[in-house]
Amino acid sequence: MRITKLQKEIGVDTIITQAAGLVAADMDGEKVMLNIEKGKYYGIDSIGSRIWELLEVPHRVREVVDVLLKEYEVEEKTCQNDVLAFLSKLYDQGLVDID
Repeated sequence: MRITKLQKEIGVDTIITQAAGLVAADMDGEKVMLNIEKGKYYGIDSIGSRIWELLEVPHRVREVVDVLLKEYEVEEKTCQNDVLAFLSKLYDQGLVDID
């Protein structure tokens, strides 16, 4: 029997932050991260990098979306859906923690 981490649903009121134990570096406007525990490298584009920067301290997903709406030309619903999908992928990889 295999025990896995209980997956939580991420919504706009979820508080999310970077997971501990990651090393991140900037490379030409993008972030490259190393999960030391898993020995895996991850790369994210410029918008993903901006989201990552915001998650240095805990934020509600809604707050992240609000910042991005001020910085990029994007419709609110599209932004919200894209941020939720991106954060879900980060969570699945163990790169962020949620409350």
